[in-house]
Amino acid sequence: MAQVEVEEIIEQNKHLATLVDARREFLFRNINDFEDSHIDQLLALSMVWANNVFLGCRYSPDLLERMKEMAEGIVVEDAPVFKTRDEIMKNQKR
Repeated sequence: MAQVEVEEIIEQNKHLATLVDARREFLFRNINDFEDSHIDQLLALSMVWANNVFLGCRYSPDLLERMKEMAEGIVVEDAPVFKTRDEIMKNQKR
């Protein structure tokens, strides 16, 4: 794939580029904390983190706390904001 095509794809899909860059930063920040035989665990945690930040997926409090610690200092600009079902229902009752 030519460099021009790659740049065009990135330009057309900036939200995906942001996700990839953020996940890459998460991986590089934490890679030294995992032995080679456990890199698959780091990859899974990075996907869980990205799913939480970009898709609003919810996970157990313990896992969310671990991800928060691992992602400390990573800034994601224009990350979507998600409301829980309870928040939506509460606003509808007003």
